[in-house]
Amino acid sequence: MIITRKLQSLSLLIFYTFSLLSEQSPNAIIFDNKGPLMAHTAIPNMQVPKELPLISYQIGNREYSTTVASEIIDISFSAEPFDYGVKGKIRFRNSSNDTINLHNIVPLGRNEEHVYITGKGSHGLSRSHLFRQGYQPINIILPDNSWELGFTCAETDGENNIVALVRRDNKSLKDGMLRRFETTLYPGGAIEYNFWLDKYQGNWQNGMRLIFQERYLYDVPVGGFNNLLMEREDLKWIQSCYSANLMMTWDKRYYDFTDGQFHIKEHLEKMKKLIGGYDLYGIWPTWPALGMDQRNQWDMFRDLPGGFNKLKEISELCHQMGSYFFLCYNPWDESTRSDEGHFDGLTNITRIANIDGFVLDTRGGSSIELQDAADAARDGVVMYSEGMAVPRDMQGIVSGRVHNALYYPPILNLNKFIKPEFAIFRVAEEAHEPIRREFNLSFFNGYGTEINSFPAGRFEWSDDQMRYWGRLLQIQRENSSNFLQSSYTPLLPTLVDSIFVNEWPGESKTIYTIFNLHSGGFRGNLFELNETDDNNHYVDLFHHEELQIDIVGDKKYMPVKLDGFNSFDLGTNNEGSVSAIAAFSKLLSVELSMGDALVFSSKNGDSIRIWAGNPSYEKSPAVFGIEEQSVKLLSVFPNHEGKFVIQVLENDELIDERIVNIKPGTARLISEPEITPRTSKAPEGMVLIPSGIFKCDNYRTGDNFINYPESPTVEGEEVVMSKFFMDKYPVTNKQYKDFLVASGYKPNDTTNFLKHWTNGRIPKGMENYPVIYVTLEDAKAYARWNGKRLPSEIEWQYAAQTEDGNEWPWIQDTPVEREEEFITSTLSVWKIKGIESTRCNLGDGSLYPVGKYKEGVNPYGLYDLVGSVWQLTNDQYDNTTYKYIMVKGGSYFLPTSSFWYVQGGPRELNFRQYLLRVSPSFERKATVGFRCVKDTL
Repeated sequence: MIITRKLQSLSLLIFYTFSLLSEQSPNAIIFDNKGPLMAHTAIPNMQVPKELPLISYQIGNREYSTTVASEIIDISFSAEPFDYGVKGKIRFRNSSNDTINLHNIVPLGRNEEHVYITGKGSHGLSRSHLFRQGYQPINIILPDNSWELGFTCAETDGENNIVALVRRDNKSLKDGMLRRFETTLYPGGAIEYNFWLDKYQGNWQNGMRLIFQERYLYDVPVGGFNNLLMEREDLKWIQSCYSANLMMTWDKRYYDFTDGQFHIKEHLEKMKKLIGGYDLYGIWPTWPALGMDQRNQWDMFRDLPGGFNKLKEISELCHQMGSYFFLCYNPWDESTRSDEGHFDGLTNITRIANIDGFVLDTRGGSSIELQDAADAARDGVVMYSEGMAVPRDMQGIVSGRVHNALYYPPILNLNKFIKPEFAIFRVAEEAHEPIRREFNLSFFNGYGTEINSFPAGRFEWSDDQMRYWGRLLQIQRENSSNFLQSSYTPLLPTLVDSIFVNEWPGESKTIYTIFNLHSGGFRGNLFELNETDDNNHYVDLFHHEELQIDIVGDKKYMPVKLDGFNSFDLGTNNEGSVSAIAAFSKLLSVELSMGDALVFSSKNGDSIRIWAGNPSYEKSPAVFGIEEQSVKLLSVFPNHEGKFVIQVLENDELIDERIVNIKPGTARLISEPEITPRTSKAPEGMVLIPSGIFKCDNYRTGDNFINYPESPTVEGEEVVMSKFFMDKYPVTNKQYKDFLVASGYKPNDTTNFLKHWTNGRIPKGMENYPVIYVTLEDAKAYARWNGKRLPSEIEWQYAAQTEDGNEWPWIQDTPVEREEEFITSTLSVWKIKGIESTRCNLGDGSLYPVGKYKEGVNPYGLYDLVGSVWQLTNDQYDNTTYKYIMVKGGSYFLPTSSFWYVQGGPRELNFRQYLLRVSPSFERKATVGFRCVKDTL
């Protein structure tokens, strides 16, 4: 069926039947407009909203379409039988007397309501742009045999939308010249374009998926793509590689002529630290040296220092460091020594040196013969083409490059969309400028970067650039499976232009990669989430922050934070910023308490990693199993405050992440609970503290300039307390003297130790006074000797307050009054009034014998709980700057001339005071003593 339009008055009606809606009933697509080639449809539930031209096109700088006839070109359309929608040929013939340049053919015409691909500008290598309504056109990369293609997705009024593609048939050229984006037609010259049209449902990306991913741009017969090589298990390792390095063998980092030494190990070790190592490391001893004599390319490898045996050592070194070892292959080497063939040479060097892959110089594809030659040596040898394989050539090779001949590469690479599991590496060079944009776009597109080290020089920005790249590589490697899925959806709709989002769904998580061109950065809602799962949560993997979905009306939006960058980098290879967001299933359970006590577990996975700060290849995480467990973060990561990142992995793949933060200056409990030998009978001088429920909703503290640790309990919390024994009185001088005599204890630093004694003797009459001038260690030594221990803060307070939660040891007939004097935001001084002098020492400055205040006993039989000495507990804290001990009860000393003093005198049983640790001499005080506890059966 041939339809031609030469005269505008010619009436045309083109019926081409195919099952657009169902296989049961044929339907019609119609190109018609009584002269011009137009398209509409007669299908009731797929109505094109208005008649559309068959195509639009440009001649020179002028735009045309088949809506209006052109006087300089004739256009004809011929339909062909086809099982997958509409197929036909559009023929252009130059009917003028001038040479014309035909380009930018768009099926169904340019239309701001459509999504379409065509050329823009006059760049010699990169003109293809994707046009979307409401956004600036975005520069894209197409396969190397289809830069001139035109593509359109058009919505209809029905449930099915239409997608169309045109591609130039280069073999049809008559009297003209083919260019990358244009066809030059001399007078009478002609060229044909193939035309395809089909239906799809849903968003425009589904239409693109049909034509690019399922039909391979019709580069191969529909359904005829041979995927056997891609499915080979021994070659799939390349799919999870994201960093490559090619280096010439006269590079000093490979071998230094001056010292006669190899330096590969140092190079790889440095990159291991900065970027987690190169996944691929390849060497190049041929071009531009090959051909100076008769040696062939394999001879060039033989004549390297150490020959093939050294290459084997280098291969083993690479493998030990987690890298694959590649060599170059030069298919153009046809004029040197020929008694060793290409394929035999490749097999031989692969077998001897255990080579993992070959870089195919000047090639965009591979061949069966090359792969067979590698397979003859060993399994798992990958061919890596210098150029990017076009769809039909992807059947014979599993990896390729985005060549650096295309400087300042387009933002979106549709080769990745065509075959997500095809391993792609963008070639980048550090020789000219910082190249963050290169790393950013490889990351955004879900593929790798090859650092081509051929240009000479050492660059001051290199290490910083590598660290940045390492940050991106860690995300890619730990989420590699997502970047191989055919469900990948490019360019989600965003609320802000020039910020681009790709969606990478996987089996258990979804990854969103984001590329930003706003130099000032961005923070806010960026894109809508159409489907959310209550069992999922969202994490910013670049900044390592947990995200909360923003609900506006009936819509759910993803909030995004994007770093800014220097505005003068716009338009350079250092522009842009990126981020990545993961939608994870809720697998990890994490709970942070007592400052730094982290309880964690995971439902699935094989290991849990905890990082101090953001993950980085320059530091190491703590690694645990997935069962429930608890760690003190300060013990694992001394002196670190702020962010901690908890990740669970399965087979090196990240499956969930949580973040906890410890505010700088937060006090963390560093002391461990102790247990004594248990007894059923109360030792002499001790009373039983019965089991019960401890509850305290309010705590008082001293000056909070140095932050106190979080309270032992929160409001409403009830803690089940086991019974234990506690000393009826604070430990006395006599009791401590008995300990010294029996044990021979002597602290390493005796400064101020028992300062109130005279020559090691208790002053007469003070035998039953509380022992003072002791450190925490001095007190613990006594307790251990006695089979006892110091109480925790919560034990001391429970024993003192009893299960009733009394504020004072006794029952106060009239409420105690407190007069507040506000000093600063961290300090209020409370003057206590109304305590009877028979209950305790009110702060007269004189220490007294234990048990003096009989009316101050508490219901459990404990004396001298307040107004005697500050009583040490076992609870020691560290805020990474200071260490201190929690003491309770107040003391006999109450300084009053300034509000800056420690608030002494008797203190409420829920009052907390820290004792700052500097040295034993500083810690031993005249107002600090202790009492002990013992565990019961």
